[in-house]
Amino acid sequence: MHSLMVRIPSFRFEDSAMEKGYTVFKIDVLTSGRQHSVEKRYSEFHSLHKKLKKFIKAPEMPSKHVRNWVPKVLEHRRLGLEIYLQTIIMENEVLPKIFLEFLNIRHFPSLPKTESCGKLSHQPVLLFLRDPYVLPAADDTFPNVVIEGVVHGMFYPHIQPW
Repeated sequence: MHSLMVRIPSFRFEDSAMEKGYTVFKIDVLTSGRQHSVEKRYSEFHSLHKKLKKFIKAPEMPSKHVRNWVPKVLEHRRLGLEIYLQTIIMENEVLPKIFLEFLNIRHFPSLPKTESCGKLSHQPVLLFLRDPYVLPAADDTFPNVVIEGVVHGMFYPHIQPW
């Protein structure tokens, strides 16, 4: 499961003297406790969809051809685009870089997929502040029972503790 949530709470109509009017969808993005918003046109969603299909099995997109001025139809498209984004997040263990860029996410923590990297990776489980095999310093009046217990449990589990 990803620490990424998206929703599309609203849309607005943008009128421009340079081109025909269009609808802009506001996307709220919440990742790692931080929230930001991006605004995208349907054409940008469509472009993302065409790119994503090269990398993943992308879900269906809402219809491209609608009358932009009908609020009920726009609300249906808004909901469809929200479900589209959420489905991509839920169905993909590793999110494609182009998807993260679309949402303006620069740093997204993810664990490598074992199948994709070809070899297993690991992360340290124990960390010793000093080498447990070195004799304790002269100023240590008591032995470090935690380190001794961990070393004993890891390397001599078949021998009963003293």
